[in-house]
Amino acid sequence: MPVAGPEIQISIDGGSYAARPGEHLVDALNRARVELPQVCYHPQLGPIQTCDTCIVEVNGGLVRACATPVSEGMQVRTAVQAAQTAREEAFDRILANHLLYCTVCDNNNGNCTVHNTTKLMGVQHQNRPFQPKPYAKDETNPFYRYDPDQCILCGRCVEACQNLQVNETLTINWEDPNPRVLWDGGKPIDESSCVSCGHCVTVCPCNALMEKSMLGEAGYFTGMELPVFNSAVAIVKNVEPSVGYVPILNVSEIEAAGREGYIERTKTVCTYCGVGCSFEVWTKDRHILKIEPFDGPANGVSTCIKGKFGWDYVNSTERLTTPLIREGNGFREATWDEALGLIARRITEIRRESGPDALAFIASSKTTNEEGFLMQKLARSVVGTNNMDNCSRYCQSPATMGLWRTVGYGGDSGGIIDLEKAGLVIGIGTNTAESHPVLATRVKRAHKLRGQKLIVADLREHEMARRADLFVQPNPGTDFVWLNAVSRYILDHGLEKKDFLAQWVNGMEEFRASLEGYTLEYAEQVTGISQDKIRQIAEEVATADGTCVMWAMGVTQQMGGSETSTAISNMLLVSGNYMRPGAGSYPLRGHNNVQGASDMGAMPGFVTGYQRVDDPAVRAKYAAIWGTELPVNKGLDNHEMVHAIHEGKLRAMYLKGEEMSIVDSNANYVDAALEKLDFFVVQDVFFSHTASFADVVLPASPSLEKDGTFTNTERRIQRLYKAMEPMGGSKPDWEIIQLVANRLGAGWTYTHPSQIMDEIASLTPLYAGVNYARLEGFKSLQWPVHPDGTDTPLLFVDGFPFPDKKARLYPAEFVAPVEPPTEEYDLHFNNGRMLEHFHEGNMTFKAPGIVAKVPGTFVEVSPELAQQRGLKSGSLVRLVSRHGAVRLPVLVTNRVIGKQLYMPMNTQDAAQAVNRLTGSHADHVTHTPAYKDTAVRMEILSVDGTPPLPRTNHRFGHPTPQRGVEVERKWRRPDYVFPGSSLTMMEGGSLNARSDYVGGADD
Repeated sequence: MPVAGPEIQISIDGGSYAARPGEHLVDALNRARVELPQVCYHPQLGPIQTCDTCIVEVNGGLVRACATPVSEGMQVRTAVQAAQTAREEAFDRILANHLLYCTVCDNNNGNCTVHNTTKLMGVQHQNRPFQPKPYAKDETNPFYRYDPDQCILCGRCVEACQNLQVNETLTINWEDPNPRVLWDGGKPIDESSCVSCGHCVTVCPCNALMEKSMLGEAGYFTGMELPVFNSAVAIVKNVEPSVGYVPILNVSEIEAAGREGYIERTKTVCTYCGVGCSFEVWTKDRHILKIEPFDGPANGVSTCIKGKFGWDYVNSTERLTTPLIREGNGFREATWDEALGLIARRITEIRRESGPDALAFIASSKTTNEEGFLMQKLARSVVGTNNMDNCSRYCQSPATMGLWRTVGYGGDSGGIIDLEKAGLVIGIGTNTAESHPVLATRVKRAHKLRGQKLIVADLREHEMARRADLFVQPNPGTDFVWLNAVSRYILDHGLEKKDFLAQWVNGMEEFRASLEGYTLEYAEQVTGISQDKIRQIAEEVATADGTCVMWAMGVTQQMGGSETSTAISNMLLVSGNYMRPGAGSYPLRGHNNVQGASDMGAMPGFVTGYQRVDDPAVRAKYAAIWGTELPVNKGLDNHEMVHAIHEGKLRAMYLKGEEMSIVDSNANYVDAALEKLDFFVVQDVFFSHTASFADVVLPASPSLEKDGTFTNTERRIQRLYKAMEPMGGSKPDWEIIQLVANRLGAGWTYTHPSQIMDEIASLTPLYAGVNYARLEGFKSLQWPVHPDGTDTPLLFVDGFPFPDKKARLYPAEFVAPVEPPTEEYDLHFNNGRMLEHFHEGNMTFKAPGIVAKVPGTFVEVSPELAQQRGLKSGSLVRLVSRHGAVRLPVLVTNRVIGKQLYMPMNTQDAAQAVNRLTGSHADHVTHTPAYKDTAVRMEILSVDGTPPLPRTNHRFGHPTPQRGVEVERKWRRPDYVFPGSSLTMMEGGSLNARSDYVGGADD
């Protein structure tokens, strides 16, 4: 890794060049634009050292440039004959492993490393003929296939799996006479621990690993039947000895250039979780060929199964393509004009009869910033109500509240890079590897390779818990208690950061007093965590070189979610873990734009940038630009809206892109409310369960069919570009909202989302310097963004956003669960996300490959509870709470313990939704439902049944962890010699051939 410090000077082929201390020579050569082969090297993977094609002469000896650190005065020569011959020898070994048929190859798209290296080196002929491997293609995975005959054994895929994704599935059996890439030591891919993240496919330098969506689709000649294809390959190989590779490659490059006419590559941002992965989507008309990440600011080359392969929903035949109007007990298709006319008439009537506060609006955490902004503008400026919210109320509002109280900004303290830099990462109530998989890879990588400490507090033993140095399982809803005990221990033992507290923090006396009862003894009694472990956590926090705390719904979806979030921030303040890289608070945002939806003012008490609606100066600023007065009083949040409908106070609702009826808590109560609405508009990509209650359903477009921006969990604002036209009569949400507003007399004239962002920037200090030019391509900005475009990757560098620039220790209070298990309801019901599906599954259940991995929902039961009640995987049970009941199959797993249950929130059947069981009780400050505070009883309906997870699910695999490719094992093979070792260097770089030459690994 490069280190901070003054640049050094090195000599490259006689010229002087600057280099960065600690960097590898290959990076300096690439920056100097020296054309050097480097087949196995990848800047995001680091030195792999399997291909030997980057050999250069340094200070008179031959070395691999990828693994050689630069040093002051280093003398580098790339063009000497010894280095050139070594590189040629190395690449010839590679070609012996690879059947070169570029013209008819699906990967002939200008980015094939093997093809490009063949051209770069001017290879005319192979000295070592291609040797087929005695293995069949593995096509068992639904998303990609592995062809051993095309595999050059570079190890990029192994390095990516072992040390970047850190799923640790792939290895190479170097000791075998015919090495190949192995999944779980030799299992078929679909019987292994592979999570289908796509890292291996992305970094493969040739066509050995290919997306199935590319096969037969990418090129002019790639869709041929197998016998014809084999004949075409044979023709290419037969002419090579006489004409050489140069004319063959020229033909293939003409074919590749032709593909540019019909393959579009469009930058977009993932539409799933809050990590904010960005990549190019390759399309051929509406066919999605593949997702290609390479340099996303949040993800680099990383993806998860959903971001890489979960895009089938875009072309689903279930898409809404025309407006629908309720007629009797069903719906009929309508024109846009008819639907808009009905909406305008009914909104006008209800507002006239009952006032603007009889209407409510809910924005989406999945649509763009610009669309969230227009939704709240419609509510406030056109209709005249602050009854406006978004789904952050269901998950993230308590985290925001805890941070507002203490440090002033409700967002991540830094970026994902800071989680990598931290000496200690603590995860509380976050199943990070499944909910935020790409972010989790950065923590797993730092933990594995850099010795970062990891502490996890959770009810379930998920992947991050298994990897942790310390895993604790507190009693449900008691994290607040052990966190306060940690803060007290730090203060009682003088471990706090005294200088930091004195300069930057207020409220110590009141806070210390609030900790009086939180002794180690009390914490052990309430949480079930031993005093020794609480003491260990406190000492780790106090002594670590930077502590980051990640938390999510296991904290926020409790009765005391705001209090626990406050306690987390208090602990970080006491230990001095703000205002520095590799430290701070990280409330992981669940949806792709849940941060942005709140930033845009889709909240009842705030306009954009968390400016209060009851602030006269804020309202005056908006009135001056909008030309309308803003309503003064805080509106209803989405939790309050449901109660208001039942009370007859709320008559109409306009909901955009949310599955409210099954993701809000106490779903039966919510369904009953939606049935009572006088008028209900739902705007969505699919006819959701919520849409079944609507009077008008409007067909919206997903992210690939529009322009806009998303803001991820690290406050990073990124552009997405339209990759294809809207399907049928669907429209982007911003266009629909403008049509509705103008039917109500607004007179809006936006023609592109960039204009909306300009308006946002003019009204919002946090976004003041944001515009589309500054976000072009893969550029991004992390708010606050100053008017000159300077952004803020690390918050609080110059103090905290309070008048005195000091943070505030906030004396929070413990709020105990209200639904602990009882004699009647004797089981604790936990719920949340899983890797393969997203949220309720409206998008991911449209992907057949994902459905094959996880066909439906289930309930996890511990082995001990299963034994007590005679259950096994596949048993059918009925769970009954105080609020409802569901029927579903059992999965017996040691991820849960005792009488705790866990149910994924995804389902294709609304009757099985998690929230048929949860109640209406909520965090007392933010009204975020206490989804995790539910007790149930279990009724056994049948014992024998089909297990809910197929054996092809990765959870049944057996990873094979190792330290990357382990190239040293290749070097120990008896048939391997370092290229060029058969030559001795003569003065001036001339060569002398040795008679004792030993061939390469693949002779």
